[in-house]
Amino acid sequence: MQHIVKLQELARAKNMAFGDPLHDWRGTPRIKSEADIYQRLGLQYIPPEMREDQGEIEAAAAGTLPDLVMLEDIQGVTHCHTIYSDGQNNIEEMALAAEGMGMKYVTITDHSQSAYYARGVAIDRLRAQWDEIAQVQERVKIRLLRGTESDILEDGSLDYPDHILERFDIIIASIHARHKMDSDQMTRRLIHALKLPFFKIWGHPLGRLLQSRPPFDCRMEEVLDAVAASKAAIEVNGDPRRLDLEPRWIRAARERGVRFIISTDAHSIRGLGSLHYGVSMARRGWLTPNEVLNALDPEDFMKAVHP
Repeated sequence: MQHIVKLQELARAKNMAFGDPLHDWRGTPRIKSEADIYQRLGLQYIPPEMREDQGEIEAAAAGTLPDLVMLEDIQGVTHCHTIYSDGQNNIEEMALAAEGMGMKYVTITDHSQSAYYARGVAIDRLRAQWDEIAQVQERVKIRLLRGTESDILEDGSLDYPDHILERFDIIIASIHARHKMDSDQMTRRLIHALKLPFFKIWGHPLGRLLQSRPPFDCRMEEVLDAVAASKAAIEVNGDPRRLDLEPRWIRAARERGVRFIISTDAHSIRGLGSLHYGVSMARRGWLTPNEVLNALDPEDFMKAVHP
């Protein structure tokens, strides 16, 4: 592991033996914790998620490591599906489960009407869902936000007409059908979607499924520039099958001042427990609470993500 190699090199430069025994001859601990190791090397403590030789040692030496987001910072669970599309639980069950986690809000973001593969919500059923959200809201303390996971269509437009999109509390915009597009085509498609006037969250950005489907190809640097210049944020998807966006691109996005949400992409009550995976990926990408929108309280979150 290159991180360890660099620590060993630093220790040698300081005439320290990195492999010294942990205890002296009396059994007294020489090193009581990992923090002691970094302190002896003149470094800030580097959290495990950052130990990837991506500049963390240099930042620790300069005292400029960011204070990473923690699970306790997250105030709302985002990107949640119900039985209105391909979820396994109804709205009230998801709301009560999120409330039981100590969350202050939950976004109901079922698939949009073109997502036939996931029982996407047609407009007439969407109105019924909104009515049910309002009814459930009267019975729970947690704030329910009505949203959609809108497909980014082949031409880069969003599913649902504009007069519907503007009535959501939150729009997650995702690619599900790749249409055999090459890098140029996919890049144009994404940039068109990101430039649309509605604020949207770019959901599971590169569409990977671990060990079964690779990320789709696009000119990522160009797309991140478009995100930074647009009314958009990026999702860090905590579904353990996805873990998308990967850390190198999270770091590249945060360097551009892009904001994020950390989501569960939960399709069931059990799926809400994936939040910690999203937080771990965010920490690997060096994200701080100030860069994560769902570390905001309900009112500020709604203002930040409203289309």
